[in-house]
Amino acid sequence: MDTGLYVALSGQLALDRRMATIANNVANAGTVGYRAEGVSFGEMVSRTSSFTTSFATPGKAHFATASGGLTKTGNAFDVAVQGHGFLALAAPQGTIYSRDGRMQMLADGQLVSLNGYAVLDAGGAPLQLDPTGGAPQIARDGMIHQGGKRMGAIGLFALPETGAYHRTDNAGIVPGQPPEAIVSFANDGFAQGFVEEANVNPIHEMVRLIEVTRAFEGLQSLTDDVGNAERNAIQTLGGK
Repeated sequence: MDTGLYVALSGQLALDRRMATIANNVANAGTVGYRAEGVSFGEMVSRTSSFTTSFATPGKAHFATASGGLTKTGNAFDVAVQGHGFLALAAPQGTIYSRDGRMQMLADGQLVSLNGYAVLDAGGAPLQLDPTGGAPQIARDGMIHQGGKRMGAIGLFALPETGAYHRTDNAGIVPGQPPEAIVSFANDGFAQGFVEEANVNPIHEMVRLIEVTRAFEGLQSLTDDVGNAERNAIQTLGGK
């Protein structure tokens, strides 16, 4: 059995997924707190009686942990996450984790994201501020004060670096495994009055897109060559 077409097809499927990932990164280059996504592929070996054939695996997605640049807003309700932590937000579908630290206080004092999701503390409880207390002061460890009064602390969580996850709105990520609350703020914390830009490098992504496109074209040429060879073989044998 000629496996050339199947090998080329597995490669094209892998490149198609990589291309979709690059396109999504470019589309979110201006999204606050967005983490660039990559996909890694392995080798899947199929053994027959006389030879082995290697195919590309479906691929495993992962997000980049490098920090994005900081933009100063001067807004007391904006925080940029420094380090590798994530805020926890209570979305309708459950808890999501995001680096988008743009927040607002509702009329009842509840602290929420721009999408209206409650900002949670380290124990998973919504944060409640004093609606008449004025602008908050937010420390590096997430502790919030209003008028000298402690109001609670924004939770900061470390997401598993491996394992499945899916994305949501608000630049959110839902990991397949439970995250852990960060309790040491030497390397992780918050910067009030700033927001974090996406950690996407558009130029790098465009270079990758060109490379993937050329690789896809090369596999398409291989597929055409294999198809032509089989067609010529059938015509030759049929003419005898």
